[in-house]
Amino acid sequence: MMVRRFQNGNRQCRSRKKKNIVPMMNDSKTIVENVMKECIVDVLIPVYKPGPEFTELLRRLDNQVYPIHKILIVNTDESYWNALYEKECPGCEVIHISKEQFDHGGTRHWMAERSGAEVMVFMTQDALPVDDKLIGHLVQAFENDKVKAAYARQLARPDCELLEKYTRYFNYPDNSRIQTKEDLSVLGIKTFFCSNVCAAYNRETYMELGGFPLKTIFNEDMIYAGKLINFEYAIAYISEAKVIHSHNYTNRQQFQRNFALAVSQVQHPELFSKYPSEREGIKLVKNISSYICREKKPWLIFPLLFKSVSKYAGYLLGKRYRKLPKWLIKKILNEF
Repeated sequence: MMVRRFQNGNRQCRSRKKKNIVPMMNDSKTIVENVMKECIVDVLIPVYKPGPEFTELLRRLDNQVYPIHKILIVNTDESYWNALYEKECPGCEVIHISKEQFDHGGTRHWMAERSGAEVMVFMTQDALPVDDKLIGHLVQAFENDKVKAAYARQLARPDCELLEKYTRYFNYPDNSRIQTKEDLSVLGIKTFFCSNVCAAYNRETYMELGGFPLKTIFNEDMIYAGKLINFEYAIAYISEAKVIHSHNYTNRQQFQRNFALAVSQVQHPELFSKYPSEREGIKLVKNISSYICREKKPWLIFPLLFKSVSKYAGYLLGKRYRKLPKWLIKKILNEF
Protein backbone atom coordinates (compact mmCIF):
# COMPACT_ATOMS: atom_id res chain seq x y z
CA MET A 1 0.00 0.00 0.00
CA MET A 2 1.35 3.40 -0.93
CA VAL A 3 0.69 6.61 0.96
CA ARG A 4 0.14 9.48 -1.46
CA ARG A 5 2.53 12.36 -0.96
CA PHE A 6 2.82 15.87 -2.32
CA GLN A 7 5.34 16.28 -5.09
CA ASN A 8 6.93 19.45 -3.70
CA GLY A 9 7.87 20.84 -0.35
CA ASN A 10 5.68 23.92 -0.51
CA ARG A 11 3.65 24.11 2.71
CA GLN A 12 1.42 26.93 1.47
CA CYS A 13 -2.18 25.85 0.85
CA ARG A 14 -3.24 26.27 -2.74
CA SER A 15 -6.67 26.29 -4.35
CA ARG A 16 -7.73 23.66 -6.80
CA LYS A 17 -10.94 21.99 -7.91
CA LYS A 18 -11.79 18.78 -6.10
CA LYS A 19 -14.63 16.54 -7.19
CA ASN A 20 -16.87 14.31 -5.13
CA ILE A 21 -16.19 15.97 -1.82
CA VAL A 22 -19.24 17.86 -0.62
CA PRO A 23 -22.92 16.96 -1.07
CA MET A 24 -25.31 19.82 -1.78
CA MET A 25 -27.19 21.06 1.26
CA ASN A 26 -30.62 20.15 -0.14
CA ASP A 27 -29.73 16.89 -1.85
CA SER A 28 -27.33 14.49 -0.17
CA LYS A 29 -27.21 12.37 -3.31
CA THR A 30 -26.02 15.19 -5.52
CA ILE A 31 -22.25 15.68 -5.56
CA VAL A 32 -20.84 18.97 -6.76
CA GLU A 33 -17.42 20.34 -7.55
CA ASN A 34 -15.94 22.43 -4.79
CA VAL A 35 -12.89 24.69 -4.76
CA MET A 36 -10.74 23.64 -1.79
CA LYS A 37 -7.46 24.59 -0.30
CA GLU A 38 -5.15 21.64 -0.63
CA CYS A 39 -3.13 21.46 2.55
CA ILE A 40 -0.53 19.03 3.78
CA VAL A 41 -2.31 16.51 6.00
CA ASP A 42 -0.77 13.96 8.36
CA VAL A 43 -2.76 11.20 10.07
CA LEU A 44 -1.53 10.39 13.58
CA ILE A 45 -2.56 7.13 15.25
CA PRO A 46 -1.49 5.94 18.71
CA VAL A 47 -1.78 2.14 18.84
CA TYR A 48 -1.93 -0.53 21.54
CA LYS A 49 -2.61 -4.21 20.85
CA PRO A 50 -4.00 -3.56 17.34
CA GLY A 51 -6.48 -6.06 15.97
CA PRO A 52 -7.80 -6.93 12.49
CA GLU A 53 -9.69 -3.64 12.24
CA PHE A 54 -6.37 -1.77 12.20
CA THR A 55 -5.43 -3.32 8.87
CA GLU A 56 -8.81 -2.26 7.49
CA LEU A 57 -8.24 1.27 8.79
CA LEU A 58 -4.93 1.51 6.91
CA ARG A 59 -6.60 0.29 3.73
CA ARG A 60 -9.40 2.80 3.99
CA LEU A 61 -6.97 5.64 4.64
CA ASP A 62 -5.08 4.67 1.51
CA ASN A 63 -8.31 4.99 -0.48
CA GLN A 64 -9.06 8.56 0.63
CA VAL A 65 -9.69 11.06 -2.18
CA TYR A 66 -7.86 13.80 -0.31
CA PRO A 67 -4.10 13.04 -0.30
CA ILE A 68 -2.41 12.08 2.96
CA HIS A 69 1.18 13.23 3.33
CA LYS A 70 2.19 10.82 6.10
CA ILE A 71 0.70 8.31 8.52
CA LEU A 72 2.53 8.40 11.85
CA ILE A 73 1.91 5.44 14.15
CA VAL A 74 3.14 5.31 17.74
CA ASN A 75 2.77 1.77 19.04
CA THR A 76 2.79 0.95 22.74
CA ASP A 77 4.65 -2.30 23.54
CA GLU A 78 6.44 -3.69 20.52
CA SER A 79 5.64 -7.28 21.54
CA TYR A 80 2.08 -6.74 20.33
CA TRP A 81 3.11 -5.29 16.97
CA ASN A 82 2.76 -7.27 13.76
CA ALA A 83 5.32 -6.36 11.09
CA LEU A 84 2.69 -7.15 8.44
CA TYR A 85 1.08 -3.79 9.24
CA GLU A 86 4.15 -2.06 7.81
CA LYS A 87 3.84 -4.09 4.62
CA GLU A 88 0.24 -2.97 4.42
CA CYS A 89 1.37 0.62 4.83
CA PRO A 90 4.96 0.98 3.55
CA GLY A 91 4.75 4.76 3.50
CA CYS A 92 3.94 5.10 7.19
CA GLU A 93 6.31 5.89 10.04
CA VAL A 94 6.17 3.53 13.02
CA ILE A 95 7.68 4.32 16.41
CA HIS A 96 7.54 1.93 19.37
CA ILE A 97 7.31 3.06 23.00
CA SER A 98 6.88 1.26 26.31
CA LYS A 99 3.64 1.21 28.25
CA GLU A 100 5.25 3.39 30.92
CA GLN A 101 6.02 6.06 28.31
CA PHE A 102 2.46 6.34 27.04
CA ASP A 103 0.23 9.22 28.10
CA HIS A 104 -3.09 10.16 26.50
CA GLY A 105 -2.04 13.76 26.14
CA GLY A 106 1.75 13.65 26.16
CA THR A 107 2.12 10.95 23.49
CA ARG A 108 -0.25 12.72 21.12
CA HIS A 109 1.50 16.02 21.74
CA TRP A 110 4.84 14.43 20.89
CA MET A 111 3.30 13.13 17.67
CA ALA A 112 2.05 16.62 16.84
CA GLU A 113 5.53 18.02 17.35
CA ARG A 114 6.93 15.40 15.00
CA SER A 115 4.39 16.23 12.29
CA GLY A 116 5.16 19.02 9.86
CA ALA A 117 1.67 19.12 8.37
CA GLU A 118 -0.71 22.06 8.29
CA VAL A 119 -3.61 19.85 9.35
CA MET A 120 -3.19 16.92 11.73
CA VAL A 121 -5.87 14.23 11.85
CA PHE A 122 -5.77 12.17 15.04
CA MET A 123 -7.49 8.80 14.94
CA THR A 124 -7.78 5.71 17.09
CA GLN A 125 -6.88 2.27 15.80
CA ASP A 126 -10.50 1.05 15.76
CA ALA A 127 -12.15 3.95 13.93
CA LEU A 128 -13.02 3.00 10.34
CA PRO A 129 -13.77 5.67 7.71
CA VAL A 130 -17.20 5.07 6.19
CA ASP A 131 -16.13 6.30 2.76
CA ASP A 132 -13.23 7.83 0.84
CA LYS A 133 -14.17 11.43 1.65
CA LEU A 134 -13.46 11.50 5.39
CA ILE A 135 -10.23 13.50 5.18
CA GLY A 136 -11.65 15.88 2.58
CA HIS A 137 -14.69 16.73 4.69
CA LEU A 138 -12.54 17.41 7.76
CA VAL A 139 -10.06 19.60 5.87
CA GLN A 140 -12.85 21.61 4.29
CA ALA A 141 -13.97 22.76 7.76
CA PHE A 142 -10.84 24.92 7.99
CA GLU A 143 -12.02 27.12 5.13
CA ASN A 144 -13.79 28.92 7.99
CA ASP A 145 -10.88 30.93 9.42
CA LYS A 146 -12.28 30.71 12.97
CA VAL A 147 -12.35 26.91 12.95
CA LYS A 148 -9.18 25.37 14.42
CA ALA A 149 -10.51 21.88 15.17
CA ALA A 150 -13.00 19.60 13.44
CA TYR A 151 -14.27 16.19 14.50
CA ALA A 152 -16.12 13.42 12.74
CA ARG A 153 -19.43 11.72 13.32
CA GLN A 154 -19.21 8.29 14.97
CA LEU A 155 -21.59 5.58 13.82
CA ALA A 156 -22.26 2.43 15.80
CA ARG A 157 -20.92 -0.93 14.70
CA PRO A 158 -23.43 -3.59 13.60
CA ASP A 159 -22.89 -5.53 16.85
CA CYS A 160 -23.46 -2.49 19.03
CA GLU A 161 -26.04 -2.70 21.83
CA LEU A 162 -29.20 -0.67 21.36
CA LEU A 163 -28.50 1.68 24.28
CA GLU A 164 -25.04 2.47 22.95
CA LYS A 165 -26.43 3.01 19.46
CA TYR A 166 -28.68 5.71 20.80
CA THR A 167 -25.81 7.22 22.79
CA ARG A 168 -23.81 7.48 19.54
CA TYR A 169 -26.71 9.34 17.94
CA PHE A 170 -27.12 11.61 20.98
CA ASN A 171 -23.46 12.64 20.90
CA TYR A 172 -23.07 12.58 17.12
CA PRO A 173 -26.31 13.71 15.43
CA ASP A 174 -26.84 14.00 11.68
CA ASN A 175 -26.61 17.80 11.62
CA SER A 176 -23.24 19.57 11.50
CA ARG A 177 -22.60 22.50 13.81
CA ILE A 178 -20.00 25.11 14.73
CA GLN A 179 -19.23 25.46 18.45
CA THR A 180 -18.10 28.86 19.74
CA LYS A 181 -17.88 30.69 23.05
CA GLU A 182 -21.34 32.11 22.44
CA ASP A 183 -22.76 28.59 22.76
CA LEU A 184 -21.65 28.10 26.37
CA SER A 185 -24.91 29.47 27.79
CA VAL A 186 -26.91 26.96 25.74
CA LEU A 187 -24.66 23.93 25.20
CA GLY A 188 -22.68 24.16 28.43
CA ILE A 189 -19.87 21.59 28.54
CA LYS A 190 -20.93 20.28 25.11
CA THR A 191 -19.32 23.43 23.68
CA PHE A 192 -15.95 21.87 24.51
CA PHE A 193 -16.85 18.57 22.88
CA CYS A 194 -14.33 17.05 20.49
CA SER A 195 -13.17 13.47 20.07
CA ASN A 196 -9.73 12.20 19.10
CA VAL A 197 -11.37 9.05 17.81
CA CYS A 198 -11.28 11.13 14.63
CA ALA A 199 -10.45 14.82 14.86
CA ALA A 200 -8.46 17.29 12.75
CA TYR A 201 -6.49 20.24 14.09
CA ASN A 202 -4.83 23.29 12.61
CA ARG A 203 -1.25 22.59 13.65
CA GLU A 204 -0.06 26.20 13.76
CA THR A 205 -2.75 27.16 16.28
CA TYR A 206 -2.24 23.92 18.16
CA MET A 207 1.43 24.71 18.74
CA GLU A 208 0.72 28.34 19.63
CA LEU A 209 -1.72 27.32 22.37
CA GLY A 210 0.47 24.54 23.75
CA GLY A 211 -1.64 21.65 22.48
CA PHE A 212 -2.76 18.70 24.58
CA PRO A 213 -1.74 18.52 28.23
CA LEU A 214 1.46 16.53 28.66
CA LYS A 215 0.08 14.59 31.62
CA THR A 216 -3.51 13.40 31.57
CA ILE A 217 -5.15 10.02 31.93
CA PHE A 218 -8.07 10.93 29.68
CA ASN A 219 -9.99 13.71 27.95
CA GLU A 220 -7.04 15.45 26.25
CA ASP A 221 -9.25 16.36 23.28
CA MET A 222 -11.84 18.27 25.32
CA ILE A 223 -9.16 19.97 27.40
CA TYR A 224 -7.57 21.37 24.26
CA ALA A 225 -10.99 22.16 22.78
CA GLY A 226 -11.68 24.22 25.89
CA LYS A 227 -8.53 26.22 25.19
CA LEU A 228 -9.72 26.92 21.67
CA ILE A 229 -13.09 28.15 22.88
CA ASN A 230 -11.50 30.40 25.53
CA PHE A 231 -9.27 31.93 22.86
CA GLU A 232 -12.34 32.79 20.75
CA TYR A 233 -11.75 30.07 18.16
CA ALA A 234 -14.39 27.65 16.86
CA ILE A 235 -14.75 23.86 16.74
CA ALA A 236 -16.60 22.22 13.87
CA TYR A 237 -18.63 19.05 14.13
CA ILE A 238 -18.78 17.64 10.60
CA SER A 239 -21.57 15.07 10.31
CA GLU A 240 -20.59 14.28 6.69
CA ALA A 241 -17.20 13.03 7.93
CA LYS A 242 -18.12 9.62 9.30
CA VAL A 243 -16.28 6.79 11.04
CA ILE A 244 -17.57 3.52 12.42
CA HIS A 245 -16.69 3.35 16.09
CA SER A 246 -18.46 2.06 19.19
CA HIS A 247 -17.92 -0.18 22.21
CA ASN A 248 -20.14 -2.42 24.31
CA TYR A 249 -18.63 -1.38 27.64
CA THR A 250 -19.38 -3.33 30.81
CA ASN A 251 -20.62 -1.51 33.90
CA ARG A 252 -17.12 -1.77 35.36
CA GLN A 253 -15.61 -0.16 32.27
CA GLN A 254 -18.21 2.62 32.38
CA PHE A 255 -17.26 3.20 36.03
CA GLN A 256 -13.56 3.40 35.11
CA ARG A 257 -14.09 5.74 32.16
CA ASN A 258 -16.23 8.17 34.11
CA PHE A 259 -13.81 8.07 37.03
CA ALA A 260 -11.02 9.07 34.62
CA LEU A 261 -13.24 11.72 33.04
CA ALA A 262 -13.92 13.31 36.42
CA VAL A 263 -10.23 13.24 37.37
CA SER A 264 -9.32 15.10 34.18
CA GLN A 265 -11.99 17.70 34.87
CA VAL A 266 -10.83 18.24 38.46
CA GLN A 267 -7.29 18.76 37.17
CA HIS A 268 -8.53 21.53 34.85
CA PRO A 269 -10.95 23.65 36.88
CA GLU A 270 -10.27 26.64 34.63
CA LEU A 271 -12.36 24.86 31.99
CA PHE A 272 -14.78 22.56 33.76
CA SER A 273 -15.65 24.13 37.13
CA LYS A 274 -18.36 26.32 35.57
CA TYR A 275 -19.65 23.66 33.21
CA PRO A 276 -20.02 20.28 34.96
CA SER A 277 -21.01 17.12 33.12
CA GLU A 278 -23.99 16.22 35.29
CA ARG A 279 -26.53 18.23 33.29
CA GLU A 280 -25.53 16.58 30.03
CA GLY A 281 -25.55 13.15 31.66
CA ILE A 282 -29.07 13.62 33.01
CA LYS A 283 -30.23 14.82 29.61
CA LEU A 284 -28.81 11.67 28.00
CA VAL A 285 -30.57 9.36 30.46
CA LYS A 286 -33.90 11.13 29.90
CA ASN A 287 -33.53 10.93 26.13
CA ILE A 288 -32.63 7.24 26.21
CA SER A 289 -35.60 6.53 28.51
CA SER A 290 -37.94 8.24 26.06
CA TYR A 291 -36.37 6.28 23.21
CA ILE A 292 -36.92 3.00 25.06
CA CYS A 293 -40.58 3.86 25.56
CA ARG A 294 -41.04 4.76 21.90
CA GLU A 295 -39.43 1.48 20.87
CA LYS A 296 -41.69 -0.39 23.33
CA LYS A 297 -38.77 -2.16 24.97
CA PRO A 298 -39.31 -1.42 28.69
CA TRP A 299 -36.96 -4.23 29.80
CA LEU A 300 -34.05 -2.05 28.67
CA ILE A 301 -34.76 0.29 31.59
CA PHE A 302 -32.87 -2.10 33.88
CA PRO A 303 -29.54 -2.16 31.97
CA LEU A 304 -29.92 1.61 31.49
CA LEU A 305 -30.30 2.02 35.25
CA PHE A 306 -27.27 -0.14 36.03
CA LYS A 307 -25.10 1.63 33.44
CA SER A 308 -26.23 5.06 34.64
CA VAL A 309 -25.48 4.22 38.27
CA SER A 310 -22.04 2.88 37.27
CA LYS A 311 -21.25 6.03 35.28
CA TYR A 312 -22.40 8.40 38.00
CA ALA A 313 -20.68 6.48 40.80
CA GLY A 314 -17.41 6.56 38.85
CA TYR A 315 -17.83 10.25 38.13
CA LEU A 316 -18.58 11.17 41.77
CA LEU A 317 -15.64 9.16 43.06
CA GLY A 318 -13.35 10.66 40.42
CA LYS A 319 -14.33 14.14 41.55
CA ARG A 320 -12.92 13.22 44.95
CA TYR A 321 -9.86 11.31 43.75
CA ARG A 322 -7.44 13.47 45.74
CA LYS A 323 -8.92 12.04 48.93
CA LEU A 324 -8.41 8.44 47.81
CA PRO A 325 -5.34 6.29 48.52
CA LYS A 326 -3.05 5.86 45.53
CA TRP A 327 -3.42 2.08 45.55
CA LEU A 328 -7.19 2.43 45.08
CA ILE A 329 -6.81 4.90 42.20
CA LYS A 330 -4.34 2.55 40.54
CA LYS A 331 -6.71 -0.37 40.98
CA ILE A 332 -9.65 1.53 39.49
CA LEU A 333 -7.63 2.60 36.49
CA ASN A 334 -5.91 -0.77 35.97
CA GLU A 335 -5.96 -1.62 32.24
CA PHE A 336 -7.98 1.53 31.53
